[in-house]
Amino acid sequence: MWVARRFLSSVIQRAQYVGQPSSFLRPQHGSLLELELRYVQCTCCWRSRVPIAGFETLNATISSSSEPCQEDHSRPLDACYTPEQRAAILQLLNNATATELACVKLLRGRKSLNIVEYRTKNGPFKTLESVVNVPLLKHKSAVVVFNSILNPVKKERKVRIQLVKFIKPDVDKSWLEDANTVVSIVCGTNKVAWAHVDRGMTVLDWQHLDCPNFLRGNYMASAYLTDVSSVVALLPSADFYIIEKSSISVQNTSLFPIMAHMRSVEAMLFALLEPRNSPPESNIPPKVLNMMRTAVGRHFGLMVGESRTSGAQVVRQLMTESVTQKLPRINFPQDMLVKYQNSFQLGSRRGGGGGEELCDALLQAVAFFELLSESS
Repeated sequence: MWVARRFLSSVIQRAQYVGQPSSFLRPQHGSLLELELRYVQCTCCWRSRVPIAGFETLNATISSSSEPCQEDHSRPLDACYTPEQRAAILQLLNNATATELACVKLLRGRKSLNIVEYRTKNGPFKTLESVVNVPLLKHKSAVVVFNSILNPVKKERKVRIQLVKFIKPDVDKSWLEDANTVVSIVCGTNKVAWAHVDRGMTVLDWQHLDCPNFLRGNYMASAYLTDVSSVVALLPSADFYIIEKSSISVQNTSLFPIMAHMRSVEAMLFALLEPRNSPPESNIPPKVLNMMRTAVGRHFGLMVGESRTSGAQVVRQLMTESVTQKLPRINFPQDMLVKYQNSFQLGSRRGGGGGEELCDALLQAVAFFELLSESS
């Protein structure tokens, strides 16, 4: 009752501020709910503003779960298993080959290679907690891996490898798994950005080019072709070119000029980058692919409803980890870190000259390899 009275008093005292985007409503100490009102801006069209409210539970000491390892990340992983179970898990992680590790749930692809590389550099795993130091293996995924080792599930035989759902056109996953490098391309309203990333999660190239003819006049095809051709001439060679597929709806007539612009550039990139000497019915994978913008946004937790927010903060964190962590999520060359260290300002559309496009191009490349390794 005391908590309820304090909360009601707090609401009444701040009622005059409700409705202002920059205001917030917070209960006093001892209450369980925090409400914050604010707006975010869609980074695709830069016109839509979405009101959101964030709720947080302040009483974080309550813990009652049948699976504490998955709910309470503060509890050491070693405390979740018996000594015999820990020994069985460590035995496999320290001795299995990359191929054998790939048979464990969530370890197919890059994660199995990361485990082998990590134990080669640092010696065998001594505790389960040390496994989360392996890139792409965090607390939640580590628990799934450990449980899968203890309780392996027999997989049904598949005649055909499942197609990857976040890539269009549909391609066999085995084709994508053979790729050593990809170039991720993102089109903006006045520039195109790209990131060249290899399978070892190292950034090889990362830049953008201004396109002065974009959204000028009546979408002159010759002018657009000049700008897009200039971009294609600078793109490095790669196994696949991944072009961002924007999520602008055709039903939103106010954004039709932006959608027409995006589709025009996208079509030209497909035409200029795709080899023309391959028969349509040949067993050769396409060189150019689309990746859904919303899929990348969900992978990094950037979606609010159907709108995607800025990825600047995520990219800054990736750059920091590249310097501070022994095995970061992605590696940046030193000269690239120096070049872009102050380029990404959160909430600024043009921070650092093409900041949002550069962010999106890099995040798309990272999501491509991570989603590929996580998909079953």
